[in-house]
Amino acid sequence: MRIIVEPYNLQWPVAFDAVKASIHKDIDGIAGILGIEHVGSTAVPGLAAKPVLDIDIVVTRPAVPLAIAALEKSGYIYYGTWGIPDRHALRKAGQDPAVNLYVCVEGSLSLRNHLSVRDLLRTDETLREEYGAVKMDLATKEWDNVNAYSVAKNEIVGKLLARAGMGEKELADIESVNVWPWGAGVRVDRDRNNVDGGTKPPILEDGAGA
Repeated sequence: MRIIVEPYNLQWPVAFDAVKASIHKDIDGIAGILGIEHVGSTAVPGLAAKPVLDIDIVVTRPAVPLAIAALEKSGYIYYGTWGIPDRHALRKAGQDPAVNLYVCVEGSLSLRNHLSVRDLLRTDETLREEYGAVKMDLATKEWDNVNAYSVAKNEIVGKLLARAGMGEKELADIESVNVWPWGAGVRVDRDRNNVDGGTKPPILEDGAGA
């Protein structure tokens, strides 16, 4: 299979704003909702990406089940954490562009990955161009699945994480669950079973949006 990677699209932030407004309605009134963040490659102006929005809802720990229940009521399907601590994945059919939605506990390693690498790529043009070039090159190749494509990015993503300020222990923790690059689904689950009871989609999307 080929992975679709597109040049940056000015409509991605517009689409994010629309989804964000919808999510606000879904979770309105729930205590402990701290923010809704556009993460992944579609959140970085000028960066090539898969046309998939990655969105983190930042919450306090007690708010996690309340937020998930509200989102399920609005049509999202909950897939569990896929073994990544404090990051809960949801999807809704029919969204265009597609959305990878995550309920993330404030201060979690996954959330810090998302935000720190996003912010690094927004400000470092050299790294942004390097990362985009790697993805565009990989998009010309054939892959067994999205995971294989994601694993091929490990070297450049490891570089980004280190440059974003992740320490040795944090990098080791990330590697231990194969969270590449931003804790948003680039996890090589060899048995393809969700370790915490949810049902994993047949193709795992990567949270870099690319």
